[in-house]
Amino acid sequence: MSDLDLLTQSLARNVKRWRTERGFTLDTLAARAGVSRGMLIQIEQARTNPSLGTVVKIGDALGISITTLLDYEQGPKVRIVPAEQAARLWHTEAGSYNRLLAGTEAPGPVEMWDWRLMPGESSSSDPHPTGAVELVHVTAGELTLTVDDVAYRVPAGASASFEANTPHTYGNDGDVPMEMVMAVSVPPVR
Repeated sequence: MSDLDLLTQSLARNVKRWRTERGFTLDTLAARAGVSRGMLIQIEQARTNPSLGTVVKIGDALGISITTLLDYEQGPKVRIVPAEQAARLWHTEAGSYNRLLAGTEAPGPVEMWDWRLMPGESSSSDPHPTGAVELVHVTAGELTLTVDDVAYRVPAGASASFEANTPHTYGNDGDVPMEMVMAVSVPPVR
C-alpha cells in the first residue's frame, strides 16, 4: 500500500471515528467545516484524496489536529515520528512544500510544521477557529507573513506569533528559498 493510500485510509477511518465521537451527523460536520456532505462521504469511504485546506477545515471543525486525522498508529504516550513519516501535504513544481512533523491533542490540537517556499511563491490559509494561534521561526531566507491584508517581514533567525482566526498567507518575496518551522495551536471543540 502506498503512503497516499495509507493516509487516505487513515483519514477515512479517523474522520468517521471523531465525527461519531463528537456526536456530529454528516450534515453537522459539513456545516461546521464548510465542506459538502458529499465530500465528507467520499472521504469517509476513502474514495478521494482531499486538499490540505479541506483536511484543515475538517480538523478544525472536529477540534483535532491533522496529525490525529492522518494517524494510522495508536501508540504509546511518547510518539517518535521518523523523518520519512513526516507527511508532505502541499508542494509545488518549483520546490516549495510543507511537511507535518508532529502533533498532539493537549488540550486542543497542536501541530508542528516544516515549510519551504521558493522565491516568488506563497501559500494562503483560510481562517482557523477563534483562539487559534500560530508561531513561526524562520531558519533561512525571509518570510513575508500577511495577516488580515497587512504584510510583515520575518527575516532568518526571527520568530513571529499571531492569532490565526483571520485569512493569512506565507510568502517568499526574496530571491532565495525561505525555510521555517511553524507551530499551530487550535482550541478544543466545545
